[in-house]
Amino acid sequence: MNSRARELGGHRSYGARARATLLSLLAIGTILVALVAPAGALAADVTFGTPAVKTTYGESIQFSVEVTSSAPLARVELRLGFPGALGPFIVDVPVGAGKTQTLRYQLDLGGAGHIAPNTRLSATWAAFTAVGATPVLSRTEAVRYSDTTQDWKTLKGDIVTVHWYAGSEAFAKKALRIGDNAVRDTSKLLGVTETEPIDFFIYGDETAFRAALGPGTRENVGGQAHSDIRTLFALITPDAINDPWVGIVIPHELTHLVFDTAVSNPYRFPPRWFNEGLAVYLSEGYGPGDRNRVADAVRSKDLLPLLALSGQFPTDPDKTSLAYAEAVSAIDYLVRTNDEASLVNLVLAYKEGLTDDEAFTKALGVDLAAFQAGWLGELGASAPEQFGPHPAPAGPLPSGWSGPAPTSAPGTATGDPGAATDAPGPTADESAAPVDEGQAGSGGASPLLLLAALGLVVLVVAGGLVVARRRGGAA
Repeated sequence: MNSRARELGGHRSYGARARATLLSLLAIGTILVALVAPAGALAADVTFGTPAVKTTYGESIQFSVEVTSSAPLARVELRLGFPGALGPFIVDVPVGAGKTQTLRYQLDLGGAGHIAPNTRLSATWAAFTAVGATPVLSRTEAVRYSDTTQDWKTLKGDIVTVHWYAGSEAFAKKALRIGDNAVRDTSKLLGVTETEPIDFFIYGDETAFRAALGPGTRENVGGQAHSDIRTLFALITPDAINDPWVGIVIPHELTHLVFDTAVSNPYRFPPRWFNEGLAVYLSEGYGPGDRNRVADAVRSKDLLPLLALSGQFPTDPDKTSLAYAEAVSAIDYLVRTNDEASLVNLVLAYKEGLTDDEAFTKALGVDLAAFQAGWLGELGASAPEQFGPHPAPAGPLPSGWSGPAPTSAPGTATGDPGAATDAPGPTADESAAPVDEGQAGSGGASPLLLLAALGLVVLVVAGGLVVARRRGGAA
């Protein structure tokens, strides 16, 4: 009995020691888990006040907010949303150590920072209590940047809303009628249903008009459409409302907005010559002036290939005028040699995000190079000379090498210019994607590796205790 009692007592003493050891291991594990766990689990309380925005036209937009936290913040950012951007523009905002503080950021609108009036922005503050923590977000504040230098009057139509400050209401009504008719006719042609409103700002003096469009605006621009904010700007003085040019510039610019709706896709935008050529074709047609410019360029061999007009048009005034003339000439040729339905089919093909060759082949049965060759042939023009980079000549093969010599250097384009890679279309304002704090490099080990190591230690120790207990029992 005594011997058995001592044996049982010995087992009880061993079990108590084992439980104490396991509890100690669990306590150590809990501490290690807390150390390597995401910081969000230990996040401090963060409270944002009401965000404030102060706009000074032509100068800046100031954003501010009061934030209170129970512990110092690791980082604060301001997320600004711009129309047409793929994501927010993220700004790191300096943060102090106080529990309650006012955060501020100023968006500079001078010079290269210019944005067009009627641009809508969104602003959201994000506070990080630690690196890798889930951010605490403020309320999102919507902002409309407006030209406050004029006493604007407003007249609303079916889809277009006119804003003007110089001239009578009859002046505005005529501009509104031209605008609504242009949107209706273009939408019907391209099979587009326009439902979102379009704002049309009419400036009565050139100084205010140039300030609204920004320092990069060319001198010959009398109207400009911004599809990302669905806004049209035009310089029309009250005494010029009956000028035939007004009946051209308004439909021209509004055609761009409807065209943007018709071809909208997440991949690419059609070449500029197609966009501008269609706008000229629908607003004024292929007139004598443009015909003469194209004919002169054919005779002087100064005609620009369509590939050269895929992006921005030339800045030289004469070449700019020629670019518009060539663009409408190409559209006129397309419609005459095919039909209006083929023009619409080409627009719909671009809506799928296809390349130029893919879109032309699908809509017309020929690629862009073949279309350009037919257009040049009708004009009696030879193929324009290609300037810029050319394939390097093939060099001699090293001794002992065999096989045909390469016909071009790797990575260079060959063949007809019309078959080369499409030039990129217009892009939205650059935007910065938020940084994944959890992926940031550091000198320490990965939390997952630390947890795995901890688990291995626990298993080894627990296994050792089991072995020791069995040996103790056997003894």
